Amino acid sequence: MRLGVLDVGSNTVHLLVVDAHRGGHPMPMSSTKSALRLSESMDDEGRITAAGAARLTATVAEFASIAKTSGCVELMAFATSAVREATNSEEVLARVRRETGVNLKVLSGVDEARHTFLAVRRWYGWSAGRILNLDIGGGSLEMSNGADEVPDVALSLQLGAGRLTRDWLRHDPPGKRRVAVLRDWLDAELVLPSKQLLELGRPDLAVGTSKTFRSLARLTGAAPSVAGPRVRRTLTSSGLRQLIAFISRMTAADRAELEGVSSDRSQQLVAGALVAEASMRALSLDTLEICPWALREGLILRKLDTDLDSEPIVGRPDSGLSGPIETVSR
Repeated sequence: MRLGVLDVGSNTVHLLVVDAHRGGHPMPMSSTKSALRLSESMDDEGRITAAGAARLTATVAEFASIAKTSGCVELMAFATSAVREATNSEEVLARVRRETGVNLKVLSGVDEARHTFLAVRRWYGWSAGRILNLDIGGGSLEMSNGADEVPDVALSLQLGAGRLTRDWLRHDPPGKRRVAVLRDWLDAELVLPSKQLLELGRPDLAVGTSKTFRSLARLTGAAPSVAGPRVRRTLTSSGLRQLIAFISRMTAADRAELEGVSSDRSQQLVAGALVAEASMRALSLDTLEICPWALREGLILRKLDTDLDSEPIVGRPDSGLSGPIETVSR
């Protein structure tokens, strides 16, 4: 069957249309993106502004029409940190539902981590052993670690690239001193989460997902996207350090000229790189494998496994898992 996944993030709205069949890999048919920058449409009280809500509603309506034209039998629509944290989220969601007929489901940060982990597990298989996954979004950083299809521990931290850019790196370029201060702050913030993440065991495979990690890997020498998803791509801590020294001296406009960096993400590239670097340092990781599957694929896989409204699967019958540790850092 043909499914559509509509992901409303902090920066972009992304529609992925796939042919999906239980027991098989979802085959992508089309991918449509639009820069929304919803996180920038917040007032001082944390409300999504009227203009931001109007743009969101119009974009959802447009993408729902694309999904219908593409032959999707079902559209799974989800919103992440920007809508999740808005003080008027219920009001905005009601407007979207009323004007478009699309029921946006708000995912918790922990759910993001868990669905992304499922996608990573399915991509690499059981032979990968214990997997640790990192995913940097606009509003949050998701971290997970596990030996099954559901992670033993799933964390969501408010360390997204867009959020840190707004809070810490307002100048363009950000300045050497400001970068150093943010580095130190990130190190302190990640001490306890990294300890919790590794309490159940060191990973056999460390993975990075999300556009941020793909862009960082490309900028440090990984194969371009045209080489296909099955080409191995990695990000090393040494390459990342050298990259940060380079891009932190550039303006956002100059970073947008780099291969693999879109104009809507160039502003938050430095913050994303610093989060990636701090996470790898806190977890003593020299290399990350870059997985082409992430949240959207995980949602599709879970949909094929079980209805989204039912209780989640907590592992294989013999796994002994009682479910993941769920933590959201505020």
